[in-house]
Amino acid sequence: MMGGPSENLELWAFLESLHCGELLSGTVTAIERFGVFVALEDGPDHPVFPGVGFISCAELSWQRFEAASDVVQVGQRVSCEFLQFDTWNLEARLSLRATQPDPFHAFADSIAAGQKLHGQVTKLVPFGAFVQVADGIEGLVHLRELTWTPVQTPADAVQVGDEVTIVITKIDRERRTLTLSRRQSPSERR
Repeated sequence: MMGGPSENLELWAFLESLHCGELLSGTVTAIERFGVFVALEDGPDHPVFPGVGFISCAELSWQRFEAASDVVQVGQRVSCEFLQFDTWNLEARLSLRATQPDPFHAFADSIAAGQKLHGQVTKLVPFGAFVQVADGIEGLVHLRELTWTPVQTPADAVQVGDEVTIVITKIDRERRTLTLSRRQSPSERR
């Protein structure tokens, strides 16, 4: 722990004054593999880190990315939502993606279970295949839903990059997941 209120009075008081959901602005000061440090405009300096604000990789964007530098750059000004006061590291945990519309919910509003879509296989896992059905939106086709005849591995049915027709079987808005099926009724397979 970096010290309690008695060691960093100004920083502790600043962080305690923040409220969940509050918008904070600052400048990206460092990009690490685990997240991004932000020097907050209205906040004091951090005694150790290059910024009082911290955005974990999961809170950077709704879209998939390889590295945090694909989303932000050092020196970039950002506005983020305050999530919580990390009393261990004495930092403000922030979310950049919370300030952006969630593409999953917009997509979920435009589709329904039972609807057919076209997509591209993006990843094979032991239990199925992920298929991108819209920009930044993927769903899982479970192994048993890849074909009518049983297969041992997803690679027995599809490969990454394959274009496939799928049916939406379940939309879970809370968990932001789509469950898909590649199996079609015998009359539709022709």
